[in-house]
Amino acid sequence: MAGSTLFDKIWDAHVVRDLGDGWALLHIDRHLLHDLSGSASLADMAERGLAVHDPELVFATPDHAVSTRPGRDGMTYVAGSKLWSALRQGARRFGIRLFDLGEQGHGIVHVMGPEQGIVLPGLTMICGDSHTCTNGALGALALGVGSSESTHALATQTLRLQRPKHMRIRCEGALAPGVTAKDLALHIICTLGADAGVGHAIEYAGSTIDALDIEARLTLCNLTVELGARSGVIAPDDRTFDYVKGRRFAPQGVEFDAAVVAWRELKTDADAVFDREEFIDANRVAPTVTWGTSPEQAIAIDERIPDPRRATGQNADAIAKALDYMGLEAGAPIAGTPVDWVFIGSCTNSRLSDLRAAADIARGRRVAPHVHAWVVPGSEDVKRAAEAEGLHEVFTAAGFEWREPGCGMCVAANGEQVPPKARCVSTSNRNFVGRQGPQARTHLASPAMAVAAALTGRISDVRDLV
Repeated sequence: MAGSTLFDKIWDAHVVRDLGDGWALLHIDRHLLHDLSGSASLADMAERGLAVHDPELVFATPDHAVSTRPGRDGMTYVAGSKLWSALRQGARRFGIRLFDLGEQGHGIVHVMGPEQGIVLPGLTMICGDSHTCTNGALGALALGVGSSESTHALATQTLRLQRPKHMRIRCEGALAPGVTAKDLALHIICTLGADAGVGHAIEYAGSTIDALDIEARLTLCNLTVELGARSGVIAPDDRTFDYVKGRRFAPQGVEFDAAVVAWRELKTDADAVFDREEFIDANRVAPTVTWGTSPEQAIAIDERIPDPRRATGQNADAIAKALDYMGLEAGAPIAGTPVDWVFIGSCTNSRLSDLRAAADIARGRRVAPHVHAWVVPGSEDVKRAAEAEGLHEVFTAAGFEWREPGCGMCVAANGEQVPPKARCVSTSNRNFVGRQGPQARTHLASPAMAVAAALTGRISDVRDLV
């Protein structure tokens, strides 16, 4: 028999009951809730008179619908205040640990989970958010779920799931200076396509992945869902163990040492067989930016915008529609495109290393006069650490607005939107039609590339500023 993949090892260790035809009932080790979906699940539990099965395994934080305005509280964004209140009340009712606004540990759910040690190698975890796949960077089986699945897991600490096919994306080579995990992720998506991972669980492997620090791995896994896959995972290694050690909810002392011994077994066997294998040459990856309305519509900064007249069939139609929405000219260079807004934040790129990289470019420079530029830390811990290093002073001196932790302008669920037809370079994960506000035009890029756009007032190659 062939060996087991990392995904299989985690899956098999959590099967409560084999339901046949590839379906199984799995134990869920961690359940994360946020205000946008978690409040609804807790309200459903209350209405049905259900009890939370294991409240000590559930953690909640408000992030999507709360304002990031400096000095905010839960009532600042009135439309979202009901969700904030509902999450607080639900957490109190069911005895769930809540990380509220301003508290240590509060933040975007996929940022605070890893940094608090809630997410650990080998665990199964779920959240009512498609970017839960972020947490696979620590070697966890992390899945985004719907509201009914969330309610089922709250009541039973289990979930009925169908085992997916397996895909391995092997990345080899070194990322060049100025090229980041965000560029690698966008490169993978535009190379393989936004539907490449449908029906698969993805494992990232290779020398490029081994060289990434944990926060870069979190960025890469965050964009797994933009490949169409529900989960992405990276085998834990010494970088992972060093990251986890000493964190608030991680094992401590001899328990941690024992855990590491077990975690070292969490790797794909040499003779394991994947349903699909893909290879990415990391040496060829350049700073990358999206031009259209899907993450797969991306190009290197020195390339030209695609021309639908040179494409065929549905692809030509998709290109034409995207160009019309984005207000771009086919065949024109993407570099030099004027921008109005810059957003640095989201569960993709709002961690301390992201802010350090952005500050390195911003230091001693000024944002272009017509550009509105925001920096939104991913968590209270990130914010405090950045301020301790003086990064907020670097940003404010350069003309950026330093905000409070939250999802911010990524999904515009908190009233913070890019104005209609304004162009925004964003470090977030989706550039869908209307994602950052009605008729907003979004270009996805790395934090360094976003700063370059803010400083020059146009989409620019950050390598020209280093």
